[in-house]
Order: sequence, then C-alpha cells, then structure tokens
Amino acid sequence: MPQTPEIQTLVDAALPHVPFDGWSEATVRRAIADTDIDPALARALLPRGAVDLALAFHKMRDAATAQTLAETDLSALRYRDRVTTAVRKRLQAVEAHKEAVRRAAALFALPLYASDGSKALWQTADMIWRALGDTSEDVNWYTKRLTLSGVYGSTLLYWLGDQSPDHAASWEFLDRRIENVMQIEKIKGHVNNNPLFKTAFAGPLWVMSRIKAPKRQDGMPGRI
Repeated sequence: MPQTPEIQTLVDAALPHVPFDGWSEATVRRAIADTDIDPALARALLPRGAVDLALAFHKMRDAATAQTLAETDLSALRYRDRVTTAVRKRLQAVEAHKEAVRRAAALFALPLYASDGSKALWQTADMIWRALGDTSEDVNWYTKRLTLSGVYGSTLLYWLGDQSPDHAASWEFLDRRIENVMQIEKIKGHVNNNPLFKTAFAGPLWVMSRIKAPKRQDGMPGRI
C-alpha cells in the first residue's frame, strides 16, 4: 500500500480517535469526516478499512525512524549499540501515541490479522538493518531480520506495559535481549570455526550457503 499524502492525512486524523475507538470502522469514519478527502477515494485507499489504516500508521513511523537514523551519527558506537539505539529510536517515534500502538498490537493479535502484524514487524527489522548499512545477501539476511523481529516485538510488548521513568526498565530489557542475541552469534562463530562441527554439518551448511536474499529492482538486497 503506497503511503500517499491522503493516507498520511487520514492517519493523522484518526490518531485522536484511536484511544477511544481503537483501530475500528468507527475510527475510519471519523477520520474521513475530519478531512476534506472524498469518502470514495478514502475507501479506495483503505480497502480493508481500519487494518490498512493501522498498517499505514506503522509504516509512517518506520519511515520517520529511518530518517532519524540517517541524520544520526552512530559511527562511534559498537555495532550492538547501534542496533540498540535504532530499536530505541523506533519506539520513541511512537511514544506520543502509545495507546494507538497498544490498540494496534491488540488488532494484530487477532488470528485474522496475525500475518499482517508479523509482516509489519519484519519490515521494521528490515528498515533498521538497512538504515545501519546491512549488506548481507545470504542466509544471514534472513536470520538478522528474524532475530531482530523477535527482539523488537518482545521489547515492544514490554514497553507497552512499562511505567518506569523515561521507560528505563524497557531499555534494560532491550539490553538483555541484545545480549542474548550476541551470545547466539558467539555460539555460531564457534561452530563455524570448529572443524568437527563443520564436517558434521557440511550438508546443512552448504544448503544455507546457497540461500540468497531477495533483490530489489536496484539489484540490492531487498524486503520480502
């Protein structure tokens, strides 16, 4: 779904209503009523109504975070700290709309929209890795995004319930999740450098080495 100016206007108009009505048909109707957008055009832009509106909100905040990261100098940070900073900035991008995020999480927890929620998490992870300059093209392209999707998703849920000052508890939780990931990477490194393991897993490792990331039209690793 392209992020047109009309969709952005509808999202902005919807946000004051979401804390009361959730991402619902009532919110869609009120958002349309609060704008000058033709109702027929609005419905065409949001064929599934509220769920498309919620996804548009998510994508807008992804785009805003990508812009923030592009303007932030992370060169002095360790790579793990760059990832941590990126996740924090993505959550801070929705801090003013925490209830809207909570309502979106509830919407995407429904079986009907679970796949949409999973795809949104994946796209956020993809945005972060691309913003950090990831150039992987093999199976690492997938594992990085899968792992970060889990880190971001679990931290998001913790953040939604966090009442600590400045979300300090959430950032501690995030640090622990990143540390867990780093431990996994260390184990992978030991396996790759161990001749016994490399011989035992020669077949699976060969298969994984043949996996390539999907390509964008510009030839660079893209999103699925």
